[in-house]
Amino acid sequence: MAKEFREAEDFLTDESFLSWYFGSGRKEGGSWENWVVGAPGRRELFDQAVAILDATRIAEKPLPAAQVQRAETALLGRIDLLEDIRKGRNRPARIGRRWMAAAVVLVLVGVGLVVYRMRPVRQSQVASGYGQLLSQRLPDGSEVIMNANSRLHYFRAFRNWQDGIDREVWIEGEAFFHVRKTPMKSRFIVHTDEFDIVVTGTQFNVVNRNGKDNVLLQEGSVIVHPRTGADLHMVPGDFVQWDGTKLEKTGVRQDSLTAWQQHQIVFDKTPLRQVAAMIEEQYGIRVTLADPSIGDSVISGMLPNNNLNVLLQALETTNDFNVTRDGDNITIKASAH
Repeated sequence: MAKEFREAEDFLTDESFLSWYFGSGRKEGGSWENWVVGAPGRRELFDQAVAILDATRIAEKPLPAAQVQRAETALLGRIDLLEDIRKGRNRPARIGRRWMAAAVVLVLVGVGLVVYRMRPVRQSQVASGYGQLLSQRLPDGSEVIMNANSRLHYFRAFRNWQDGIDREVWIEGEAFFHVRKTPMKSRFIVHTDEFDIVVTGTQFNVVNRNGKDNVLLQEGSVIVHPRTGADLHMVPGDFVQWDGTKLEKTGVRQDSLTAWQQHQIVFDKTPLRQVAAMIEEQYGIRVTLADPSIGDSVISGMLPNNNLNVLLQALETTNDFNVTRDGDNITIKASAH
């Protein structure tokens, strides 16, 4: 990246930088990080430019991908026009960088590219591996325990974790949060595919995996804000899940949902096909039921969940199934009695 920038506003007319910021060119993130550390003073200018764009964020519903693409094309076309004006192609007088940057910011707001639910591009990612539990302390002191094959995204910039500013994270998989209260009662927002969980300080379990979205509240209170429909207020002991069209509050055994934190999994008349899906999710392997009809067989009890071989052996001890493993492929058959 040969281009140099003398002012923060210079970034706002650079297509590569805007593409990186809005996400369509995130693969360029590595080159931008290399540019930032390439010379003294660059980091400050870079952060100032990001702060200008951050300030234009507005609370909107997500836009369709096609609409975002059209808006981005229109934006880049306006940038080209502004660049022509700045270089004097359409007007003899030189337009100042600050005027042009302000115009670009107005364009950004006008085309609606900055949406509330857009995942941050200047982010940290924490990921747990297959069969692994991972504990992570966030910049505000909140703690999160992540179940196997889960990912957490959040803004890494310090300003996004200052008291008085919403703290936002994005979860894929399953995690248990212990959110720290702040003196100004800053909100902590967990984003899933179907809803947001808004809290100030509390403990809760969240699942956002393969079409399953649910929340179990252990302590405090939260508001679940779906993309469509009314908000739902939760109190300790509540379990809320997305049924495909709306939020639904149901009863559930709390220990069965949080046993994974002690490397256990609780089955309560759980169909074998659901057990097979859980194994695939958490261990990244393929599970085949030799006879689809055994998928309706139910399993009850508590089994270890920190060692796949032990889990498979425990299934066999029920005397109902034969389990064979060939690398990353597992086949479950009904036992011959």
